[in-house]
Amino acid sequence: MDTIESPEQLRELYGEPSERAVKKQLARFDRHCRNFIALSPFLVIASSDPSGRCDASPKGDTPGFVRVLDDTTLLIPDRLGNNRIDTLGNLLACPGVGLIFFVPGINETLRVNGRARVTTDPNLLEPLAVNGKVPRSAIVVAAEEIYFHCGKALIRSDLWNPEKHVVRGVFPPLGRVIAEQVGGMDPDEAERQTTESYRTRLY
Repeated sequence: MDTIESPEQLRELYGEPSERAVKKQLARFDRHCRNFIALSPFLVIASSDPSGRCDASPKGDTPGFVRVLDDTTLLIPDRLGNNRIDTLGNLLACPGVGLIFFVPGINETLRVNGRARVTTDPNLLEPLAVNGKVPRSAIVVAAEEIYFHCGKALIRSDLWNPEKHVVRGVFPPLGRVIAEQVGGMDPDEAERQTTESYRTRLY
């Protein structure tokens, strides 16, 4: 099996990007980027540790949960999760991040690459409160590259088509999956705990 080992080999295989693909990259959030972020209830954030081990984590909330603080800065609340803090830990050592924003029903996505830090500044966190609960921290992203990504991947996947949604019973609930993977856990109790966390620990 042949392996690509150099940038030159890659470029020879794929050719040059179109002028439009190069020029669409921005250094600041324009009105279209701001509007897209305001409509987005979901993003994926990619980070890495010093050894190069990568992590991608989903972040989601009501549309507009990510705040555009200025032309180059985003604020992402860190809502309750599993306390693994993989992303936050990575950012302390390696601040480089990649974000991709999704808007349900729209095939195009918005990509933001830059550098990030973790903040506990009350002035930033308090406006992010939901149901009176302030997040323990937030991620401040200084954007360096901003551009819209074409919809080919979502068109091919037909992601937003409700007729393609998987019936819930096709795949077991998370509590049961973890009980089997970890062992020594009662599947019914594990699923009860998961359901309860979804009900009481979203914020």
